[in-house]
Amino acid sequence: MIIEEIMKTDVAVLSPTNTIADAIRLMATKKIRHIPIVDQDGQLQGLVTVAKIREATPSIFHANEHPEDLTKPLETIMKKNVITGHPLDFVEEVAGVFYEHKISCLPIINDGKLIGIVTETDLLRTMVELTGAHQPGSQIEIKVPDLAGVLSEITAVIKKRNANILSVLVYPDKKDEHFKILVLRVQTMDPTGLIKDLKQAGHQVLWPNLPGISL
Repeated sequence: MIIEEIMKTDVAVLSPTNTIADAIRLMATKKIRHIPIVDQDGQLQGLVTVAKIREATPSIFHANEHPEDLTKPLETIMKKNVITGHPLDFVEEVAGVFYEHKISCLPIINDGKLIGIVTETDLLRTMVELTGAHQPGSQIEIKVPDLAGVLSEITAVIKKRNANILSVLVYPDKKDEHFKILVLRVQTMDPTGLIKDLKQAGHQVLWPNLPGISL
C-alpha cells in the first residue's frame, strides 16, 4: 500500500504571514493538530503544530498580559526543516520515518507542492486495517524454521479447513536466528480444530495456548 491511498488531500493550510491567532482558530474549527505553512504557489515553507502553538502562546492565566503574542506571524514559530514524503512512498516505510524521527505528521509533496498530509492517526488506522484486527477472527502464532516454502505449508493446512486468512505478519525469533514467528489472523472464532491440524502437520503453535491442547 502506498501513501497516496491513505493521505488526506483536503489539507488546511496557512501562509507564513498568518498569525498565531489564525492558527489557533483554524485548529479549533477543523479539529486538527498540524498546519502546513505554504506560500502563494503551494510550496511548503514550514509546519506549525499544536505543541509549537503552546510554546509560543501565553498561559491561560496570563493571556491578558501579552496579547501581542497572538499577533505574531507564523513564520516566527513554524518549523522550517520539515521532513516530507512522496505519494508513492510505501506505508511501512513512512511508519519507519515516524518511528525514527518521532514525528506526528508528514506533509506529502509532489513536484515541489503540498498535495496531502499523513498523521500518526492515519497510520494507526491503516495498520489496524492491514492486520485485520478490526474484523472478527482469531490470531495464531507459529514458530517456523527460516526456510523457503514454510508459509505455503501453513496456508495449505488452513485451506483444508476452509478458513480465510485476514493477514500474515512475519518477524524474527529473538531467541533463535534460525527461526521466525508467523502471526496469522484467521477468520474463525474457534481455532481449536485448526490448531490441532497445524500440530499434526508438525508445526509449533505458540499461541493460543488452549486448555486441553498440549503446546
